[in-house]
Amino acid sequence: MPAAGGTIGQAAEGDNSWPEQAAWAHAAPDGAAVRRRVGRAFRELMRFVEGASGTRGYEAFEGKLIIRVFGLARLLIVLFLTLSEERTEVSASFRRGRCQYRRQPAKGRWLGTFFGKVRYWRTYAHQTNGRGGGFYPLDDELGLSADGFSFGLLGRSVLLATKMSFASAAMTLKSFLGWAPSTKTIEQATLGLGRHTAAWFEKAPPPEDDGEVLIVQVDSKATPTATEAELNKRRGERTPNPHPESARHRGRASRKRRGSKKRRKKGDKSKNGKATTLVTMYTLKRTTDDEGQTKLLGPFNRWTYGSYAPKRHAIAIARREANKRGFAPDSGKTVQVLTDGDEDLERYVGEMFPEAIHTPDVIHCIEYVWKAGGCLYKEGSAQLARWVEERKTELYEGQVWQMLEAMNEASSRIRSKKKRERYGKYLDYLIKRADRMNYADLAAQDLELSTGMIEGAVRYVVSQRFDEGGMRWIRERAEALLQLRCIQINGDWERFMAFAHHRIQDGPQRRHRVLRADPAPLPTFNLAA
Repeated sequence: MPAAGGTIGQAAEGDNSWPEQAAWAHAAPDGAAVRRRVGRAFRELMRFVEGASGTRGYEAFEGKLIIRVFGLARLLIVLFLTLSEERTEVSASFRRGRCQYRRQPAKGRWLGTFFGKVRYWRTYAHQTNGRGGGFYPLDDELGLSADGFSFGLLGRSVLLATKMSFASAAMTLKSFLGWAPSTKTIEQATLGLGRHTAAWFEKAPPPEDDGEVLIVQVDSKATPTATEAELNKRRGERTPNPHPESARHRGRASRKRRGSKKRRKKGDKSKNGKATTLVTMYTLKRTTDDEGQTKLLGPFNRWTYGSYAPKRHAIAIARREANKRGFAPDSGKTVQVLTDGDEDLERYVGEMFPEAIHTPDVIHCIEYVWKAGGCLYKEGSAQLARWVEERKTELYEGQVWQMLEAMNEASSRIRSKKKRERYGKYLDYLIKRADRMNYADLAAQDLELSTGMIEGAVRYVVSQRFDEGGMRWIRERAEALLQLRCIQINGDWERFMAFAHHRIQDGPQRRHRVLRADPAPLPTFNLAA
């Protein structure tokens, strides 16, 4: 297969990785010449297949066939671009708006496509008045960006990057296509597409055939972020490598040069975690069983959103999405919001979802019962298990205040001051949320009791991509990837790519670009309110 390439702009003219295009490496071909080359390549492909038929070794045949088919595809792309250039009527001098342009000789260009690099030529229109500059009419007409890659290839690269590291995405592409954009290019494409995610979430249409009950679950997860010391080391000059031929001795020299690492104290974290807030939203549909009881079926139209912005931002986005789906505060429809007991989330939910049923996760409440029981009985004892089971029964049967009264009476048996203080904290946690711990009524309405859905989303959306060993993120750069991953998980990838391509083509710059080296700032929706 052809060798992998980095940025297309670095490819030299006459690059021998793509030999079928060598004839027009230095001069523009005409459509007839390219058409003849395509015909010859197709006949060569047919002769190869006919000559290989009947021989043993299918795998060898398939590998050689892929190379030839991809080569033919590259020629067909060149033919398409050449014919499109010939049909693009550009006079020697013309006006567009207030600007006067003069046609200049065609210039060659490498374009990275799904099938590999292609070399094509197109006319340049130079502005003769105003600020100068110009544009390529063919690129403008076909929607080709100035990055040197097809939009579809960049989209597939970023789609892979939402599921694996940038390096793994490049390696995976290369294993299938025989070449791939560089790791840096894929990362810059991610940052570029990430600049359009906020507009997509705002303008994306609501799902059709939605349910009657809206469930919103919210949780947070910290991911490892780079410290200032790590960033300075990453951005600074590389130290000399005294042992380039031996990884073993290079490591020893590095440890000797920097000295021993400072030992972390108990409780110190090397992760330097920064929280991302994740929202999962779905609807339930009411139905009646054979016994006449109402049940809620679902989930339907599940939707996920994540951000490194402050927690208030994520709750505000959830409110906007709920309104879009027909669950505004004055709609009269049932909305239930579940959190894990985070006080900030509870405050924002109370502010932005005043009409909603706000439910603390029952599993977290039971965890606090277990912690409180550990102050009364020995860990792992039968007495502890029996005591917790009694409290759980009271909790699920709607006897919340009876449960809290029993727990309050049990505190008198604790003699240790430290255990009594811990027990009081656990009890206070439950008392503050007692009015919302109406799990018996919720179960009777067939509503949700726990945040299992959002916790699964946290593991899948965040942990599996952002919390692997050795990862260190910059929040603004991770934000783009996180939101793109949410779009992919929501099943909106193709619609988002069409949306982003349209926005890029309608941008203010004449030469449109996807790749960006700098990330967009963190979103600030409704943070100033």
